[in-house]
Amino acid sequence: MLEASMLAGGALIQLFVRFLLVPLARSVYRPVVHGITNLPEQGAVILAPNHCAALDTGVITVVTPRQVKFLGKAEYFNGKGIRGRLMGSFLGGLGYVPVERGNARAGLAALETARSVLDGKGVFAIYPEGTRSLDGRLYRGHTGVAALALATGAKVVPVALTGTGRLQPKGKRVPRLTKITVTFGEPLDFSRYQGLDSQVIRRSVTDEIMYRLMELSGQEYVDCYNKRPGQDVA
Repeated sequence: MLEASMLAGGALIQLFVRFLLVPLARSVYRPVVHGITNLPEQGAVILAPNHCAALDTGVITVVTPRQVKFLGKAEYFNGKGIRGRLMGSFLGGLGYVPVERGNARAGLAALETARSVLDGKGVFAIYPEGTRSLDGRLYRGHTGVAALALATGAKVVPVALTGTGRLQPKGKRVPRLTKITVTFGEPLDFSRYQGLDSQVIRRSVTDEIMYRLMELSGQEYVDCYNKRPGQDVA
């Protein structure tokens, strides 16, 4: 009985996030959106955004008319008690899909999770840079986005986020009002590589996506991988 009540509560939270919280955030922050017609209304789509702030995922959820799925650390969904279950439901409402991280097997599981979303004709978002940029520059993309595109045939829509770095400065709990711009680029079709896959092709596809992101965002491009916070420079 309790389990059924928790499931019902989780469903209500997801409805609350999708149909009340998201429209409310859109009306308060009024993000400027360009090129939304570049997002196909149906079918599998990979969104490839630049990544400058922790709230980028929330911004994409707010401005995208289709529900978008993202990878989220499984530990965020495994909290104990009512609070833990409610947090999992809240993250699910935002579009997060739980996945283990931290090793090669986890990486393969993440790609399989993403592929299942795309095989279901859904929208999946992946940050090619891997982690957010702390200096505002655009870093070299990892090839996971290319692997997904080649494996599923899904079109890739580059998404440039501008201003999200000012949305919630370090030490601030509540996001502040600031101008946010989201630009959806034209879909990139890599069907010319159908039946082919190699590290060289993945690198070429990824670089094409990053070049388009650089054009859309106006960011300075750095041809090296971004380091995660606390990671020493190689």
